[in-house]
Amino acid sequence: GKKEKENLEKRTSVVLENLGQTIISDLGSLESQQDFRTPEFEEFNGKSDSLFFNDGQRRIDFVLVYEDESRKETNKKGTNEKQRRKRQAYESNLICHGLQLEATRSVLDDKLVFVKVHAPWEVLCTYAEVMHIKLPLKPNDLKNQSSAFGTLNWFTKVLSVDESIIKPEQEFFTAPFEKNRMNDFYIVDRDAFFNPATRSRIVYFILSRVKYQVMNNVSKFGINRLVNSGIYKAAFPLHDCKFRRQSEDPSCPNERYLLYREWAHPRSIYKKQPLDLIRKYYGEKIGIYFAWLGYYTQMLLLAAVVGVACFLYGYLNQDNCTWSKEVCHPDIGGKIIMCPQCDKHCPFWKLNITCESSKKLCIFDSFGTLVFAVFMGIWVTLFLEFWKRRQAELEYEWDTVELQQEEQARPEYEARCTHVVINEITQEEERIPFTAWGKCLRITLCASAVFFWILLIIASVIGIIVYRLSVFIVFSTQLKNLNGTDPIQKYLTPQTATSITASIISFIIIMILNTIYERVAIMITNFELPRTQTDYENSLTMKMFLFQFVNYYSSCFYIAFFKGKFVGYPGDPVYWLGKYRNEECDPGGCLLELTTQLTIIMGGKAIWNNIQEVLLPWIMNLIGRFHRVSGSEKITPRWEQDYHLQPMGKLGLFYEYLEMIIQFGFVTLFVASFPLAPLLALVNNILEIRVDAWKLTTQFRRLVPEKAQDIGAWQPIMQGIAILAVVTNAMIIAFTSDMIPRLVYYWSFSVPPYGNHTSYTMDGYINNTLSIFKVADFKNKSQGNPYSEQGNHTTCRYRDFRYPPGHPQEYKHNIYYWHVIAAKLSFIIVMEHLALLPRLEFIYEIRLLEQLTFDFIDSLYYIFIFYFNNIYFLFCYFLFPSTFFGANSMFSFIKFLKL
Repeated sequence: GKKEKENLEKRTSVVLENLGQTIISDLGSLESQQDFRTPEFEEFNGKSDSLFFNDGQRRIDFVLVYEDESRKETNKKGTNEKQRRKRQAYESNLICHGLQLEATRSVLDDKLVFVKVHAPWEVLCTYAEVMHIKLPLKPNDLKNQSSAFGTLNWFTKVLSVDESIIKPEQEFFTAPFEKNRMNDFYIVDRDAFFNPATRSRIVYFILSRVKYQVMNNVSKFGINRLVNSGIYKAAFPLHDCKFRRQSEDPSCPNERYLLYREWAHPRSIYKKQPLDLIRKYYGEKIGIYFAWLGYYTQMLLLAAVVGVACFLYGYLNQDNCTWSKEVCHPDIGGKIIMCPQCDKHCPFWKLNITCESSKKLCIFDSFGTLVFAVFMGIWVTLFLEFWKRRQAELEYEWDTVELQQEEQARPEYEARCTHVVINEITQEEERIPFTAWGKCLRITLCASAVFFWILLIIASVIGIIVYRLSVFIVFSTQLKNLNGTDPIQKYLTPQTATSITASIISFIIIMILNTIYERVAIMITNFELPRTQTDYENSLTMKMFLFQFVNYYSSCFYIAFFKGKFVGYPGDPVYWLGKYRNEECDPGGCLLELTTQLTIIMGGKAIWNNIQEVLLPWIMNLIGRFHRVSGSEKITPRWEQDYHLQPMGKLGLFYEYLEMIIQFGFVTLFVASFPLAPLLALVNNILEIRVDAWKLTTQFRRLVPEKAQDIGAWQPIMQGIAILAVVTNAMIIAFTSDMIPRLVYYWSFSVPPYGNHTSYTMDGYINNTLSIFKVADFKNKSQGNPYSEQGNHTTCRYRDFRYPPGHPQEYKHNIYYWHVIAAKLSFIIVMEHLALLPRLEFIYEIRLLEQLTFDFIDSLYYIFIFYFNNIYFLFCYFLFPSTFFGANSMFSFIKFLKL
C-alpha cells in the first residue's frame, strides 16, 4: 500500500545518502586520515579459468586495475602519494559499504595490481531494492503463442540457433525486489538468484557513487573519475571464459564461448541471432541494439530485391532510351552547339560529349526509379510501424515495461544537487543542481554552441560550392588544351571531374569535422547535466545527429535541390558572391552527380568505419600480445587476460547506432537517385552484425550490463527521417531527374497542338528541351562579347524552357515550362499521399482495435449486469418479497461503481 511504498522510498534514500557519508565521517581531510581499510593481497593460485577469489567461494563481480606507485619508473613522489591516498580512501569506503576486496599482483608485470571486488548476499539484496531490480517470483506457466508459420518450421529451424547448444531461458513472473518480502521470491539457490550480469550492475552502481575525497565542500567520487584521472587504469566485469574454448571450471556457463560459436563466428552468418543469450550476457541495452539492427536488416531484404529489380529494368532498357540516342547521334547531339558554362575561359561544346554519362543516366533515371521511390516511401513507414510492434514484444519478454520507474539519477547529477526546492506536486523538499534561471542559462549557452557548429558546417559546404565553381573553369580549360584527349573526354567531362574531386574533398572535411564535434558535443551535454543516463544519451543523440545530418547530407541536398536550379540563362547568368557563376547540370540533369556523391560518401564511410571498428582494435591487441610474448609461457588469470583487451567506452554503442541511422538516412532520403543503396546497406549490415559480435566477444572487455526499454531518441529521429524521405524522394523525382519533363513531353508536347508527331513518342525530346540563345546577345555585357574568338557560332543551346530570340517574350519561360511545373507539384502531392497512406491506415486500425476492445468489455459488463439483475430480482421476489425493489437499488449501485 501507500505506507509500504513510503517506507521503501525512505530506505532507498537512506542507503543512497550513506554512499557519500563514509568519506566525511571516516576520512575528513585527505591529508589528516591515516587508518584505511585495505584489501588483502593474495598470490595467484594458478587457475587461469577461475572466476572466484582464492578461496573458491566468493565470485568476482568486478575488477579494478592500478599501477603500484612505489614501482613506477617515473616516480613523482608528491603526485604518486596523493594518488595512492585517494585510492586507499576509495577502497576503504568500498569495504565500509560491505564490498569484499582481494588484491593480486600481475603475473606478467609486477607493477600492476588487480583488485577483485565481490558483493556478498546482504549487499546484493540491499541495492537490488534500491535499484528496483525485478527478480523472479515464480516460474511462468503460461503457454507460448504458437508461430503463424508452423508449416515452415523445417525452414526456420535451419536459420535458428540449435536449442541443444543454447538452451532457452526459463521464464518467470517478476517483481521489484524488496527485502521484507524475500520469502515471496523464487530463491532456490542464493548463488544463482542474482545472475552475473545483475551482480555486475549492482557493484557498478556502488562503485559509481562512493566518494574518495571532500575538500572545500566539493565532492569527488566514482570509479569513472578515478579511471579518467589515472588513479586506476581500468575497471571492468569479467568474461566468463575464453572465446575459443570452454572453461575447465564445470560450474562455468561458457556463455562467451557459445556467443562466439553461434553468433560471432562467420559460419553462423546465415543464422538468427541468439537475442536472449545476448541480453543475458551483455544486458538489455546491447540486446535491443542487435534486435533492432537484425530487424532493420531483414526489412532491407525486401527493399534490396525491389531496388535491384528497378536497377535491372533501367539497365536492360537503356538501349531503348530515345533521348540518350539523340544525345549520342552524330546528326543530332553532334550538331547541337551548347553555350559556354562559365565566363571567358569556357568554350562552346557539342552535346554528344555527354554521351557516356547520358547512357549511365538512363539506368538510374528510368520509370523503375519512379516506382522504387514510391515503394520506398511506403517501405519506410511499414518498417517503423512493424518495429514498434517488435519492440513492444521485447519489452514484455525482457520485462522492461516499467523501466522508467527503476532508473536512478546519474552520480554526476546527484553530486551537484545543492539547491533545495519544494516539489509542487508532493509538497516535499527535494534537491536540484541549479535554479530555473541557471537552467535557462545553460540551455541558452548549449543551444548557441550547437548553432555555431552547424553554421561552421554550412560554411564548409559553401566552401565546397566555391571550389566547384572555381575548379570547373580549370578543368574546362585543361581538358580542352590537352592533345589526344578524345578517350579521356569520352568518360571524363569537366562536370564529372569537378563532381568526383569535390565529393572526395567533401568526404574528408566530413570526417575531420566529425572527429572534432564528437568531443564538443560530449562537453556540451556534460555542461547541461541531464538527470538520468537515458536523458544524457537522448540529449547527446539529438546534438550528434543534428550535426551529422547537416554534415553528411548538406552536399547531397545542394546537388539535389539547388545545383542548376538558379542559373538564369547565358545572357543573364546568376552569380554567387557577385563573382562565381552558378553551376549548371548536364543536359540530362544532376541525378547522376547525386548518385556519384552518394556512392563516394556511403562507400568511404563504410571503409572508414570498418578500419576504426575492426582493424584498429585488432592491431592494438596484436601489438599488446607482441609486447607480452616474453611471458607467454606463464599461465595468466582470467582478469589479466581481460585487462589486455580493448575498452569499449560508455559511448561505444552510441556510435554504432549513429552509424546505422546515418546509413538509414542515405537509404531513404536519396534512394530515388541510387536504387542499389538498399542492397549495399543489406550487405554491409549482414557483415556489420557479425563484425560487431566478433568485436564484443573477442576484442573488447565485457561491458557493464545496462537496462534499456527501447532504442531511445533514435526512434523519433527515424520517424522524422521517414517523413522527410517522402518529401525528398518526391522532390528528387520532380526537380532533379528528368522524369516529369519527359512524361509531359510524351503525353502533351509530342502531339498536336504543341507537337508535330501523329502519335505519342519521345522523338525530338532533346531538341524540345534545349532553348536557343543568340550569341550576339552576349554583347549586353559591358566588357563585350567574351566568346568572339571561339568560332563563328551565331546561336547556341542551353538547358531551360524559354522562348527563342526574336519572340515577343524572348528568353521568358514558355508554356512547356509551366506545364512541367504544374506536373511536378501534382506529382509531389500524389506521392506524399500514397506514401503516408499506410501510416494513416495503421493508426486507424490500431484505434479501431482499441474501440473493439472497449466495446467487448462493455458488452461483457452489460451481459453480467443483465443476468445478475434478473437472478437477483427472482431471488428477492420469491424469498424476500419485502425487499422486491432491492434489485433496482443493486443495479444502480453497480452502475455507480462502473462510472
